[in-house]
Amino acid sequence: MTFAATKRAAALAGLLAGLALTPAAARGQATCVGEPSGVKLKVVIESVRSDAGIMTATLYGDDPKKFLKRDGELKVWRVPARSPVTDMCVWLPGPGTYAMAVYHDAKLAHRFTQGPFGMPTQDYGFSRNPRLFLGPPSLNAAKVVAGEGETTTQIRLKYP
Repeated sequence: MTFAATKRAAALAGLLAGLALTPAAARGQATCVGEPSGVKLKVVIESVRSDAGIMTATLYGDDPKKFLKRDGELKVWRVPARSPVTDMCVWLPGPGTYAMAVYHDAKLAHRFTQGPFGMPTQDYGFSRNPRLFLGPPSLNAAKVVAGEGETTTQIRLKYP
C-alpha cells in the first residue's frame, strides 16, 4: 500500500469513527431543549428550502390571550436549518395543549420580519398546518395535545 493510500485509509477510518461518536442532533435526530420531563414534543418541519440560517420555534400554552403575543410564549429556541426537513424537540412542562409557530430565519435577522401590510417575508408555519386567510390562525386551529412520553407534530412551511 502506498503512503497516499495509507493516509486516505487512515482519514476514512477517522471520519467513520467520528461519525460513530457524533451527537444525535448532527445525524438528524433533534436533541430536546428545555428542562427534561416525562413529556416531549418532537417537531418535524417540512418544505425547508435551504440549509441557510436557522429555524426558530416558539411554543405557546393553552391561553388564547397569549397566543402569538409578545411575552406570551413558553419557550423560544433555534436550531440550524436543514433542507428538506429540520427536526426540533422541546421538553414540555407536562401533558396538555400547546401550539407552535416556526419561521426560517435564512438571513439571521433573529426576528420574524414582515413587509407591507404585515405580510411575512420569511418562510413560516404553525402546528397542525391550519389554512390561513388574511391573518394568523387561532390557537384552536394550531393546538396540539401532548400526553406522557413523546408527541410528534409536523409543520409544513408556507412561503411569502
